[in-house]
Amino acid sequence: MDWVREILYDFENKNLYRKRILREELKDFCSNDYLGLRDHPRVIEATKKALEEYGLGSGASQLVSGYTEVHAQLEKELAKFKGTPSCVLFGSGYMANVGTIPVLAEEGDLILSDELNHASLIDGCRLSKAERKVFRHRDYTQLEEILKRERHRYGKVLIVTDGVFSMDGDMADLRALYDISERFDCILYVDDAHGTGTVGKGKGSLEELGLGWRENVVIMGTLSKALGSYGAFVCGSEALIELLVNRSRSLIFTTSLPPPVCAGALESLKIIEEDPRMVERLRELTEIVYSRLKGLPFEIMFHHTPIIPIVIGDEGRTLDMSKKLLERRIFLQAIRYPTVPKGKARLRLTVSLRYKENDLEKLFEALEDLSQNIML
Repeated sequence: MDWVREILYDFENKNLYRKRILREELKDFCSNDYLGLRDHPRVIEATKKALEEYGLGSGASQLVSGYTEVHAQLEKELAKFKGTPSCVLFGSGYMANVGTIPVLAEEGDLILSDELNHASLIDGCRLSKAERKVFRHRDYTQLEEILKRERHRYGKVLIVTDGVFSMDGDMADLRALYDISERFDCILYVDDAHGTGTVGKGKGSLEELGLGWRENVVIMGTLSKALGSYGAFVCGSEALIELLVNRSRSLIFTTSLPPPVCAGALESLKIIEEDPRMVERLRELTEIVYSRLKGLPFEIMFHHTPIIPIVIGDEGRTLDMSKKLLERRIFLQAIRYPTVPKGKARLRLTVSLRYKENDLEKLFEALEDLSQNIML
């Protein structure tokens, strides 16, 4: 197995080697628990209650015997939250994307995908038998040009985009995409994993831009980020959701989410609905964090979402800074190629309501101190 070691050596030589880091005893500044709900007392209590009633696992896939009242209730509330007629749960955001996109676009169809879409979206497009084309990030003029030239050649056309892009923190212009998808008779698939719970009063990217659901729009979201749980969901028309239940391979051929996980997510959803002000507090904290970071000698990407990348550029320098922060018990992960383009390595800082003022002060102090040496 020398080839395995050779690949790993190449990764290390290019500063692209990855390893898992135990987060205990570290102050985590890169998780997606934006609202700090994963250990909220009400969430813990709801999870424990479901654990006592249902046990740990669901026991089977949704179509065998792994579908319970708590699954059905969570789907109902998520559909209501997102303003859609129906919803279905998936095991993860990755499984939702690779399971849904091939159902929406098949042989003889076309998929148009933003170049900075998440890897799970890219893989979902690859698994489809449809033809695929990539348009420049948020370049909807290019997207429209492709459609003007190519639309007549295909049956269905699927436009795929993140709502909030996970590595840059910017948002898709869904108003433009709504207009384009309507004029060219396209399906619009929005991955709102990082928008759910963080923008639009927590309801996501469409709500943030004042857009209501339309029948040609399909929305994916996750339970594992702002909702502090695990799993994912897809919202759309009743007919579409039934089609996914009958055709999505990553839904049909896998064990369903554990009921306690669903119960915890359901409670998180209730907390957000009861206190939408918490989403506003997240936005206010995000503005405060950015105001302290923008003086650093790096490119600080800021789009009013809780994802604030500190772009250092060089992979080695970025990795070195992340390691030096770890020595100070600060966990801020180095994001490198292929997750982001070469030369665009960054520390992906995420803002969370978990952070206390003194934690943030330690972070700012460390970043300011280390940045002087890193830039030498």
